[in-house]
Amino acid sequence: MAESIYLPENATKAEKYEAILPQIEALISSETDLYANLANFAAVLREAFGFFWVGFYLVKENELVLGPFQGPLACTRIAFGKGVCGTAWKEEKSQLVPDVEAFPGHIACSSASKSEIVVPGINDGKVWCVLDVDSDQLDDFDTTDQKHLENLMQLLSKVSFRESSNHFSF
Repeated sequence: MAESIYLPENATKAEKYEAILPQIEALISSETDLYANLANFAAVLREAFGFFWVGFYLVKENELVLGPFQGPLACTRIAFGKGVCGTAWKEEKSQLVPDVEAFPGHIACSSASKSEIVVPGINDGKVWCVLDVDSDQLDDFDTTDQKHLENLMQLLSKVSFRESSNHFSF
């Protein structure tokens, strides 16, 4: 079991993502508990990048419900199509928000959050969760983050819905 992650010194953002991908894969590939995997996934991202808030909202019936996260208190439930997370769920695509105050209908779970990226987890054409990453800096996320977080979410969905897996349930 890993107790820490390895990050190359003086690495670029892309190099950090490339370094953590195989580490996250090793961490979650042999674990069958979804919540343990989500918690470690969020912890690795927060440790690697120092993000203000990293966590998951899980689709439960007609709303997103707070799942494992790293950071300060968060909103517990988000309606379909509401805020950045609900929009990512509705549109089934990532939302890259340089200034949350400029996003129509933004839900302010924390006034310290300034920018955000939300990436949906998709399996069999359905969103089952969203990864929400917040920064306390404006314009802190870019297409590098989007590309790598989307790759990480594809990995998470693949691992979470293995054919032999029966651990995914709410």
